Amino acid sequence: MAEKTEKKISSIPAMSPAFDCLAVTNVQVFPFKEGANLGHMKGLASIVLNDQIQIRGLRVMDGENGMFVGYPIDTYYKGEDYRTVCLPITRQLREHIENCVLEKYQAAVA
Repeated sequence: MAEKTEKKISSIPAMSPAFDCLAVTNVQVFPFKEGANLGHMKGLASIVLNDQIQIRGLRVMDGENGMFVGYPIDTYYKGEDYRTVCLPITRQLREHIENCVLEKYQAAVA
């Protein structure tokens, strides 16, 4: 049985070079008006990756170390911590998304 599993795994085609890093092809940012009850959240954003998939509910946050992007969380999760619905696996993609969203945010509030 273990041999069959190994054969299935080895027969999976390698990822094509076109998908090594997803590109942000569209960004929409919705900055909040300043208010005391908003805390560290400065706005919301939606992105589109490779004109193929949309991610909504990104949060533009102002933390102790500067601005960053928070990813959508599962509001129905009943644990002590937050559970992220989607997030980039690689540092390269995380930095790419963060740069695109924060640039658009800065342009929107200027």
